[in-house]
Amino acid sequence: MPFEWLVDNTRWALKPRTHESVRAALLDTAANYRKSIWRDEECRVQIWIEKDALSRVVLPVTDEYDVPLYPARGYSSITFLHDAALRIAALDVPVYIYHFGDFDPSGVNAAECIEDDLRELAPDAEVHFERVAVTEEQIRRWRLPTRPTKQSDKRAAQFGSSVSVELDAIPPNILRDLVRRVIERHMPRRRLLKLRREETRERDQIARMVRSLDADDE
Repeated sequence: MPFEWLVDNTRWALKPRTHESVRAALLDTAANYRKSIWRDEECRVQIWIEKDALSRVVLPVTDEYDVPLYPARGYSSITFLHDAALRIAALDVPVYIYHFGDFDPSGVNAAECIEDDLRELAPDAEVHFERVAVTEEQIRRWRLPTRPTKQSDKRAAQFGSSVSVELDAIPPNILRDLVRRVIERHMPRRRLLKLRREETRERDQIARMVRSLDADDE
């Protein structure tokens, strides 16, 4: 696994974003400008992933489609869920949440708890929740490596399967493809490419502003 796929989100440095000049700020804006491609869409999409360590694996897809990625870390904290619910409640369109987690008693139950808590914390929002992976059908189709289900887990009897599978068992390319497929239910590839072309034109407008400033300084 490439080193850049590993991430530690528990440690970070905080620093305000500054620029040496207006020209530098415009150049920075031009380089980093991203169009809000979901602004005029009739829904929003979120990807929730159980394991923080796998967030870098699927981030290229969620980033490309401008979709929020939520590393749930198993059972999410109430503050994390509350913040997510506030964002959902602020939207006036349906929200489609796709969850990726382990196939084991805790993984399945964690997804259920996330869904229940978000619905409770954002009661007026239209939330559609789907657990995408790992599923029994995927285990059979891809012959994923299994481990015995821990019978010491109090949820084991309700879980109903003697085997469990880690989300990490899904090959990275397949995992990214799963994420891409659920997003493209709502944002077809051709629509994304059209919006990206608009984004390029708008980025060029900013670049022309920089050239205009340079001409005024001459």
